Amino acid sequence: MEIIHVSAECYPVAKAGGLGDVVGALPKYQCKAGHVAKVVMPMYRTKFLYDNEWTVDFKGSSNLGNWFFDYTIIKETTNKLGFDLYLVDINGLLDRHRIYGYDDDVERFTAFQIAVVNWMSSWEHKPRVLHCHDYHAGLLPFMMQHCYDYRKLASIPTVLTIHNAQYQGWMGWDQSKYIPRWDLWKRGMLDWNGNINPLASGIKCADKVTTVSHSYMDELRSNSNGLEKLFEYEKGKCVGILNGIDNEVWDPETDKYLDHHFSVATAKTGKQQNKELLCRRFGLDPSKPLFVFIGRLVGEKAADVLPDAIRVAIDHTQGQASFLVLGSGETQVEWQFQQMKEPYADVFNVVIGYDEALSHLMYAGADFLLMPSRVEPCGLNQMYAMRYGTVPIVRSTGGLQDTVTDMGDPGGFGIRFNHANIEDIDYSISRAVSVYQHPAHLDTMRKQMMEIDHSWESVVEAYLKLYRSLR
Repeated sequence: MEIIHVSAECYPVAKAGGLGDVVGALPKYQCKAGHVAKVVMPMYRTKFLYDNEWTVDFKGSSNLGNWFFDYTIIKETTNKLGFDLYLVDINGLLDRHRIYGYDDDVERFTAFQIAVVNWMSSWEHKPRVLHCHDYHAGLLPFMMQHCYDYRKLASIPTVLTIHNAQYQGWMGWDQSKYIPRWDLWKRGMLDWNGNINPLASGIKCADKVTTVSHSYMDELRSNSNGLEKLFEYEKGKCVGILNGIDNEVWDPETDKYLDHHFSVATAKTGKQQNKELLCRRFGLDPSKPLFVFIGRLVGEKAADVLPDAIRVAIDHTQGQASFLVLGSGETQVEWQFQQMKEPYADVFNVVIGYDEALSHLMYAGADFLLMPSRVEPCGLNQMYAMRYGTVPIVRSTGGLQDTVTDMGDPGGFGIRFNHANIEDIDYSISRAVSVYQHPAHLDTMRKQMMEIDHSWESVVEAYLKLYRSLR
């Protein structure tokens, strides 16, 4: 079958979080399963754009309200990602360096979606399914069914995958003029609480709605930033499918970012070599247990409590543990971490920003990964950590509780806690230090987690079964 994925992100083209990782991997493994999967995304000015060869696939024009625009569809020529990749270029609107964070993001992603349906309406064939990811593609099912110019696409089944329901793309009704001529009787398919809500519209109009873990789907009916009643009403077409990870990218035996590779059998030696390299680089003692945090420094990740939690843990362990943070986000949190570097120089360091190579080394060299997230629809970091033999310390929410079993439970290999506060994080770190003091137990936990299969091969069939169920 032919599957069209539409997304704002795709690793390694442009990535801000887990959405990019999923869209960069799922289509590849669908193609490996014998299907034709393609990705359509905006053309940002990224390194990937300039480092690769492209051909023009289509040129068209449309309008965003009273503004008429030309767009160009370019295609990556070598199929190097394992699937066909198409970028939508709208001069002055999409061709920017960042993915998000502009005052005109509403206009940017609405125009992107208009270009997608405008282009698809020129095709002589129809794909088996259009797979939309998050609110940036949430208006597509509505446009295909209720915009007069694109009703020829109405018979194409649509799936909406929600990677994070906190972001919904709200628009005022004064911006309804941006949407191509549509059936005004269908106003209710756009509206939620008096605004146009692209994510809500996608939930209403898509044939199936998925989330990236089973627990997150359950949580959305009680905590989804205002969409709780909608998820309850539409629960009959909603299903949770746990994400996978790309085992070709995340493999400690072949990882291109590592100088010291290792397997399950050689994990103890290999991890120690990577740990020593990491600790030399950041002035830390490799004989101490090393805790790392990798991710966005935002409230969803409970990053606001991490600086104080780490300070308390350093005091309680009397400096017998080391901490390394990689991330960026809220200015106040970044500043707090920066202020900790000097007074805790022998046990703490931080890198503000994102560094793909460093993140791989941290997964490989760390003993424990901190993930105190308040919201974690699926979470990929804990799966990366497990693949590299790094014990995940996670809050029991979303995909974290679906993938990590506490070491106190039968077959447990990780550490879980209930509340994103200093006390629970500090207690969990104390439990981890205790484990570190018993190397045989730690080795057993590492072996167990490294052998768990979180690969996309085990997930793809669930999506294919979902597609086959559509009309």
